Amino acid sequence: MLALAERLLPMFEAGGIVVLSGELGVGKTTLVRGLLKASGYPGRVKSPTYGLLESYVLADRQIHHLDLYRLTSPDQLHELGLEELLEGSNLVLIEWPERAENHLPPPTWRIHIDDGGNAGTRTILVR
Repeated sequence: MLALAERLLPMFEAGGIVVLSGELGVGKTTLVRGLLKASGYPGRVKSPTYGLLESYVLADRQIHHLDLYRLTSPDQLHELGLEELLEGSNLVLIEWPERAENHLPPPTWRIHIDDGGNAGTRTILVR
């Protein structure tokens, strides 16, 4: 997943929204960690599962990581300031987008990860 993140990063240079879907444990957060590391972020990358949002400041932009698994209401998206997160060349990575799909702007990219029930084999669809 980390090597894949390095290969995908150039596609996301202009910023936008990337939604990541797939079952628990397929590697969505690992892919996000890889994207941040490949972007030059030197610090610890933690999952925003409980706080819904983690933001990372880089030299030329910000990368925002949302995990909507524990979203209790689509109104929480407004409280997070989703519109402001999308400014400039910022990149917004959203795990579990199906929890708020009708309340999200259209994504720039969709990534679906499927391990077919076998964590050793993954199918990754990027569109």
